[in-house]
Amino acid sequence: MENKGLDMEALRESLLDAALLHVVFDGWGERTFAAACQDAGVDAALARVICPGAAAELAADYHRRGDRLMLAQLAAEDLSALRLRDRIALAVRFRLEVADREIVRRGAALFALPQHAATGAALIWGTADAIWNALGDTSRDINWYSKRATLSAVYSATVLYWLGDESEDCAATRDFLDRRIEDVMRFEKFKAQIRDNPVLGKALAGPLRLLGEVRAPGARQDLPGKIG
Repeated sequence: MENKGLDMEALRESLLDAALLHVVFDGWGERTFAAACQDAGVDAALARVICPGAAAELAADYHRRGDRLMLAQLAAEDLSALRLRDRIALAVRFRLEVADREIVRRGAALFALPQHAATGAALIWGTADAIWNALGDTSRDINWYSKRATLSAVYSATVLYWLGDESEDCAATRDFLDRRIEDVMRFEKFKAQIRDNPVLGKALAGPLRLLGEVRAPGARQDLPGKIG
């Protein structure tokens, strides 16, 4: 199908906006995609060209839109007086604030499916990468990966907690996020102490590296990697 001067990006945004009205009731599936086509006035065949992945692709667009909104809020803030851990916490809170909880819940169900799991993981990594870039991270070594892996784990665990949070103004989620970041900082301090000890540093270098690579996100409220 030829473009014929159509603004494909604008049409895709229209499809996403229309889909959001149906996701809470029907999820990110074919029913929502068909309704979005009808509401947006986009021919179904053209919509398949614009979004080959149908509703799942729109779900990914919704996540990326949230990243952009979060970055805009971060750019408007004066972060100079904040510690790095507080800047990270603020970014994650902004990211949650720009999202609709029920739509995210439906997205979590979608990206938990095996056929969409890789996309879901890539979206979370993209959020972590966007935050670190916005905060001025210039690392180019293994720390580039470990920072993003750690923040991906922190963000994922916080989102899952937030989905079930019924506290006023999501105060419990903020506390949970602060604890997760503190856990990471405590683990980093421990690793630094080991590295500074010439005997223990050599003995535990391998196990510590392996631990940082394989610890599961949120397991026993401990998270891997490095923030800072």
